[in-house]
Amino acid sequence: MRSTMGKELPVTVRLPGAWLCGVVLVGAGLGVGAAFAVGPVADWMIRLFDGVPGPLKLVASLPLVWSMPVLTLVGALAGAWVAGIWHAENPVVEVGPDSVVVRDGGGGRHVERAQVAEVFIDGHDLVLRGSDGREYVRTGVDSGLAGRLRSACERHGYPWCGTVDPHESAYTVWVDGTPDLDESTHALLRKRRRAIADDRTGAAEEAREELQARGISVRDRGKAQQYREV
Repeated sequence: MRSTMGKELPVTVRLPGAWLCGVVLVGAGLGVGAAFAVGPVADWMIRLFDGVPGPLKLVASLPLVWSMPVLTLVGALAGAWVAGIWHAENPVVEVGPDSVVVRDGGGGRHVERAQVAEVFIDGHDLVLRGSDGREYVRTGVDSGLAGRLRSACERHGYPWCGTVDPHESAYTVWVDGTPDLDESTHALLRKRRRAIADDRTGAAEEAREELQARGISVRDRGKAQQYREV
């Protein structure tokens, strides 16, 4: 897409509103199904356990004309809650001809086009990496957005590298005390591990940046940290 001045406009990639609405509708649909199922489920539990939980008994006692709208609303609200979490966990990525702007829960980051050597999805992370190995951006993203991100990058000539880290084989699972790393690097990896366990995002990011300054790239796989020397 071009502006009236002839310059390529940025492409914005975010979770589509239709996807979020779909989650709400699915929740509402489950509520409708629950309205029809709650009676038989309550009867089954009475036969099996000689009783049912109070809330289930209350809903089962309602006429269908009441239980259906109530459970539909509850399902829709639950879907909206899930959709809200999903939306909050995914960034808004603006890919322009001169720069990329990534806005996520931690704020935002502006990266000039000339700095970007690799763009890819690594597990559940969107990564923008420079030719020096530095990761300018690493943020969680839904894998369903991979196609949209690829299209946006290719439109503006960014080096899209797919959904696997180009240096995948170079990563090693961190083992505390291994002689491959010096003690100060181990200390930073311990600091980052503790920060992640305590949900201290800022401290974890600070440790990651210090590791990058030492030429160490770090990422998470499950509960384990993996690293590679840049």
